[in-house]
Amino acid sequence: MTRDSARVLNLWRRQLGQVPESVWERARLQVLILADNGLTALPGAIGRLRALRTLDLGHNRLTSVPAEIGELTGLDGFLYLHDNALGGLPEELGNLTRLRYLNVGENALTALPGTIGRMTGLVELRAQHNRLTALPDAIGDLGSLRELWLRGNELADLPASMGALKELRHLDLRENALPELPPCLAELPLLRQLDVRGNRLTRLPDWIVELPALEKLDLRWNDCPRESPLTAELERRGCVVLL
Repeated sequence: MTRDSARVLNLWRRQLGQVPESVWERARLQVLILADNGLTALPGAIGRLRALRTLDLGHNRLTSVPAEIGELTGLDGFLYLHDNALGGLPEELGNLTRLRYLNVGENALTALPGTIGRMTGLVELRAQHNRLTALPDAIGDLGSLRELWLRGNELADLPASMGALKELRHLDLRENALPELPPCLAELPLLRQLDVRGNRLTRLPDWIVELPALEKLDLRWNDCPRESPLTAELERRGCVVLL
């Protein structure tokens, strides 16, 4: 076994149905790719792979994730759980404090775990195309977060704590149920791109022109006026406004 094969195991699209028991004996693995294998369950044995830095479980049929995933505290790269059938996530996920990228999109999640605020290493969080009606207040503790993808949920508001996401650059809220832009967004000094296509907006708040870094505001498929002093001011200073 070569040094690389001891650390990287790529089982992408092998039609496995279930993970071979031998995988859980690979204690030195740093990268494990199990995407697109028709997996319906993941055993608690996943917690044995303490050296993992990246784990890809995307494009399967998982309905749950075992609590033992929280034992993978060495994960500091990527965790892909997208395109499964997850109805919830374990609270133990919050133990992954070093993880930088988490994708839980294309599932059936109605909530994110309240412990998500402990995942302070996150730079990018993707939770698009779920059934989220609210976000936990703890999301405001993700002080390193730069990108947040929430397209295709059922959000009608955002927690005030999101105003603490001072590193946030990209916020995708497309296809939700927002009747107005949440005031917490006014506190995001580095926000560059704000996508709110397909919501229920009818007007813009005055503070929108005070966002110092805003470069693109996508308002398509809302009922906002096509011309207003606020959008004119944004465009005057170089922000692209799409209506």
